Amino acid sequence: MAVQLDDAADKAAPRTGKGEAPPARRGGRGAGRGTPSVGARRAATAPARRAATAPARRTPYLLLLPALLATAVFLGWPMVRNLLLSFQNLNMKELIQHLTDWRGTGNYQEILGSEQFWRVTSRTVVFTAVNVVLIMVLGVLIGLLLARLGTAVRLVLSAALVLAWAMPVIAATTVFQWLFDSRYGVVNWVLDRLGWHSMAHYDWVGSQLSTFFVITVLIVWQSLPFVALNLYAATTTIPKELYEAARMDGAGTWKVFTSVTFPFLKPFFLATTFLEIIWVFKAFPQIFAINQGGPDRLTETLPIYAFTEGVGNLHFGMGAAISLLTIVVLLAMTAYYLRLTFKQEQQEENGL
Repeated sequence: MAVQLDDAADKAAPRTGKGEAPPARRGGRGAGRGTPSVGARRAATAPARRAATAPARRTPYLLLLPALLATAVFLGWPMVRNLLLSFQNLNMKELIQHLTDWRGTGNYQEILGSEQFWRVTSRTVVFTAVNVVLIMVLGVLIGLLLARLGTAVRLVLSAALVLAWAMPVIAATTVFQWLFDSRYGVVNWVLDRLGWHSMAHYDWVGSQLSTFFVITVLIVWQSLPFVALNLYAATTTIPKELYEAARMDGAGTWKVFTSVTFPFLKPFFLATTFLEIIWVFKAFPQIFAINQGGPDRLTETLPIYAFTEGVGNLHFGMGAAISLLTIVVLLAMTAYYLRLTFKQEQQEENGL
């Protein structure tokens, strides 16, 4: 009889597969006493989990709050004030008498209808493109050179780059003014010694192209350390096995760069180019200190143009409008560049 009861119990009991838990009892004596179901346990612990994760979710926003407040105070509020000022006719008369003369969109209409604004805009875009190309090409070459040099020579060159990078902008601009001085400049003296006697007293800031040449040399010289040192630091993260494999396959220097270095450091190139576009586009002290946008306002870029119209000619509302349009042009350039970048990345992903 006992054997028959055991056989009957085995037939009635549900069988479970390997790794499966037996189903929960339904009803019956002792059901639900001290052994709650899985759904009941989850429902009981869900509020506790939500209460525990709520502070963790708020932590990143709390950490960002000081930076956001500082940005709103030191950047957001001046932008709002500048926006309001751009809709006003604010000259010296209104400034002294504390008058508010709203002009609406008159400042923007006058600026956008001016040929001078479009000439300055195109000049700024070309100036930015030339400088960024030179900075990236020369900076990459110097960065790759640092990766190949010995330790002692690399330290000397890195120290020279750091010193050039650490020099204040106005101090560096003053040094370049001395170097390219028409009467006592070292550049003219060297050129004269080398046989170009017509350059003995050449006025480097007397024409548009020569002035832009001096400014370009200055800006490129100041920007090279940032690109070169960061590129060298990035190359140290590339596994040496990739270079060894490329060399074993017979790849030359250019092939190694295009097949190993550039693909591996592509995010670095994109980010650095983006930063250099912003930095060169808004360059002000170098251009203003060299010749204040001269001669005859032929080397004015948008930041210099906004300062000249706003502070130099005492048209503060006009200067505010030009500065906001400068930001719009910079955002448009940045958006176009990022669009090309994202499109190229999508094409590469689809190709792979």
